[in-house]
Amino acid sequence: MESVQADAYLRRIGAERPALPTADALRELHLRHLLTVPFENLSIHLGEEILLEEKRLLDKLVGARRGGFCYELNGAFGALLAELGFEVTLLAARVYGEEGRLGIPFDHLALRVGTSDGGDWLVDVGFGANSHYPLAFGERGEQVDPGGTFRLVEAGADPAGVRGGAAGSGDLALDLDVLRDGTPQYRLELRPRVLEDCVSGAWWHSTSPVSHFTRSLVCSRLTDDGGRITLSGRKLTITAADGTKVGSDLATDEEVLEVYRERFGIVLERVPAVGRADS
Repeated sequence: MESVQADAYLRRIGAERPALPTADALRELHLRHLLTVPFENLSIHLGEEILLEEKRLLDKLVGARRGGFCYELNGAFGALLAELGFEVTLLAARVYGEEGRLGIPFDHLALRVGTSDGGDWLVDVGFGANSHYPLAFGERGEQVDPGGTFRLVEAGADPAGVRGGAAGSGDLALDLDVLRDGTPQYRLELRPRVLEDCVSGAWWHSTSPVSHFTRSLVCSRLTDDGGRITLSGRKLTITAADGTKVGSDLATDEEVLEVYRERFGIVLERVPAVGRADS
């Protein structure tokens, strides 16, 4: 990423270029990203190709002022952070699903980010409802965040931090489980990756009939008051910071397009619909 591209990205998220790549600067950039760039899977239902290439990601997130899902959001944000002087490592993860089952390899992408003041942070702007700020990578105790109480524990350990038998053998010792309010969210692999490693995961999520991304529509972002606004198809949900939700159904295509435009900054020519990507 060139400096001029980084400046355009910073304008997109309403942030100033930091003087130094510090932890405070990272916190501000992380929050600004969540407030302005939505988590969305609209490309899948609009028939748009998802390519994990830096130029294509910047064209989408910055040029077209769109959002994306984890590979796109964290892939682009990682490129921005690297240009700003942060030490960035891409990490693959597997998301916990129903009954505690782990998803496919390269199910998710997150970032490990080092700062100039000695910090080491888990950065994730691509997991929907998640921490508002980076999590301290080496901390194994509770980390209280506006998005919940988080913990990073060695894979196979119980939530209290007691190692289970399996965690002491093989590659499991190299994995971390990310917990939110005591519930495992995803298992993070500590081996460094490159964006191209995630192509198979992105393809699966955008094509498999059992992927929740192909079976549903979502566009969601954090709001200034610490809540969240989400449009799922024609269902608009406003979630307050205390978890209270107010939902409404949008009756017309015009209403849907207006919400995308006014609440998410996304200008579309037609309404995406599940199963209608090529229409």
